[in-house]
Amino acid sequence: MKYIDLHVHSTASDGSFTPAEVVELAIERGLAAFALTDHDTIAGVAAAQEAAAKAAVQGRFVKVIPGTELSVDYKGKDIHILGLFIDPTNHSFCQALETARNKRDDRNIKMASNLMNAGIDITVEKLRESEGNSVLTRAHFAKYLVEYGYVKTPKDAFTKYLGSDTPYYVPREYLSPENAIKLIHSAGGLAILAHPLLYKYTLEEVEQMVSYLAGMNLDGLEAIYSSNTGFDEGRMMHLANKYNLLITGGSDFHGALKPSLQIGVGRGNLKIPYGLLEKLEQAIL
Repeated sequence: MKYIDLHVHSTASDGSFTPAEVVELAIERGLAAFALTDHDTIAGVAAAQEAAAKAAVQGRFVKVIPGTELSVDYKGKDIHILGLFIDPTNHSFCQALETARNKRDDRNIKMASNLMNAGIDITVEKLRESEGNSVLTRAHFAKYLVEYGYVKTPKDAFTKYLGSDTPYYVPREYLSPENAIKLIHSAGGLAILAHPLLYKYTLEEVEQMVSYLAGMNLDGLEAIYSSNTGFDEGRMMHLANKYNLLITGGSDFHGALKPSLQIGVGRGNLKIPYGLLEKLEQAIL
């Protein structure tokens, strides 16, 4: 049976593998396809597709699905919408991503200033020295704080410095869910609610969120996910069916930044069948 992974990150945002390295890793793991879904960018897609094309010449195959992961505001909380099958040449979509990245950069500068005032020697320029042109996220701040001995683990970094309940946190200005979904559709893509159980909502609140987004023309739900336990997957599949949504699945692979999650298999037992991809492809025809 062929397997896929529809939620993968690279160094284009906060992953530790380059797009080409992600392609190699996906081939090594025997994946038939994966979606590159970096935060607020599609900058890594071309490099991944080029690497996949070179591998195909050698008889080594993996399909690269162009995607992204957008942060949106839902009732004052940051939730994530995946865009799959995005047209990387769509001008309005690329402009919207640039605006989102600029807002993220403004927030990063303010957070770095707050940390500097707390005695931490950190600036966006220092982060750029090691991260290049990657879309900087709080994960990069956490990596820096660990590397320079301010905390022991990334989790400690979020608990002490980066979490929304710390005095150093700076909120971002997010897209509305409706605008994010419209943007994804305008670029020929499918809009998918990422990891619906990761937002610390009750099951009733999760259903309210899914119902609301379905009313905004959401296309699908990431029902198969690395952090699922017990009956989580079945509950999310039931919810997707109830609201006539497509089902997707992903590991949320980041490499070293989330070392417990491996591409294609998550924590070891994730299995996302190729048949789900075929249904997604039929939906965009």
